[in-house]
Amino acid sequence: MRIALNARILQAPRTGIGHYVAELVSALRAETDIDLTLFHGWGWSPALPEAAMPGYSRLTPLLRQIPGAYQARRWLEQKRFDQGRAQPIDLYHEPSLWPLAFDGPTVITLHDLTHLHFPQTQPAARLKEIERRLAAGVQQARLILTDSQAIADEARDYFGLPADRFVIAPLGVAARFHPREPAAIDAVLKAHAVAPREYFLCVGTLEPRKNLNLALRAHARLPDAVRQRFPLLIVGMAGWQREQFNDELRQALASGHVCLLGYLPDEDVAQLLAGARALIFPSLYEGFGLPVLEAMASGTPVVVTRSSAMPEVAGPAGNYIEADDADGLRDAMSRLIDDHAHWQACREAGLQQARLFSWKRCAGATAQAYRQAMGG
Repeated sequence: MRIALNARILQAPRTGIGHYVAELVSALRAETDIDLTLFHGWGWSPALPEAAMPGYSRLTPLLRQIPGAYQARRWLEQKRFDQGRAQPIDLYHEPSLWPLAFDGPTVITLHDLTHLHFPQTQPAARLKEIERRLAAGVQQARLILTDSQAIADEARDYFGLPADRFVIAPLGVAARFHPREPAAIDAVLKAHAVAPREYFLCVGTLEPRKNLNLALRAHARLPDAVRQRFPLLIVGMAGWQREQFNDELRQALASGHVCLLGYLPDEDVAQLLAGARALIFPSLYEGFGLPVLEAMASGTPVVVTRSSAMPEVAGPAGNYIEADDADGLRDAMSRLIDDHAHWQACREAGLQQARLFSWKRCAGATAQAYRQAMGG
């Protein structure tokens, strides 16, 4: 099978969907009947690009202000997609939101329906483009991959589609996420002035959907001596409408007990996850929640909300909280500090839960969806 996969998202700094594309492409190489080529937005290549860092394009904020910019870029990408292929393709896989036009079998990955629940987290021009194109893209697709059963159920109800149009392909965990001895992460932890298992960690783009303000409020309610010993580190690049966090973030940063680390290299994030007391992931809505799986695979307990797909990922290993309960989150953090038996049980449960997921399994389900979409 000659498969074309749209990898344009890899030109941007890698967040959840970018990591999905990169890991899926690597795992699909093991499927012997798949000949995979990647569309990079302006051309074609079989190779994965290097991960971009923030600041890769100073034009992106400007484009948001130009009327019709999304449509113009889309038109150019479609032209390049149609004209640049060196050979015919049998199937096109669009891994992010809406597909380009293609006259053969199409498979899409629908990671979530964030734009329905939190339209305020999208730039207005992008939201308009999603609303205009996503429904048509869903109809174009012979099969729709989702990362979780929760999103398949939600999308099936919203679009009025039969269950057999959906294939569940849970995400996997990269090899860099594994338990590590303190000596192996000493340099990275010292660079951020923390000690092994003596800090809490949040990982995610700074945007309202991630609900990081809840983590700030809960951490602020811990006793001062506890906050000093167990600071809260936040890893992630600034997202859309990040100004909503400014006041609370400024107060938290001024306290000296919260550190905003920004976007970090993948290996640094992996080491920080392996050394944290716990991952705090109070997101309001997730199609999967990769940091939760990555923390568990690293031997680090997780505190999560019981919403959308996160119970599917964390399973019995999760410390569950309500998305608006700062006191409940504070109490969960306190218990993970004070109750070592509980902390150890969460660590072991997380390691066991993480073994249920792999990129090999994700790629296998994806390859089978390709075969099914082609009538095989």
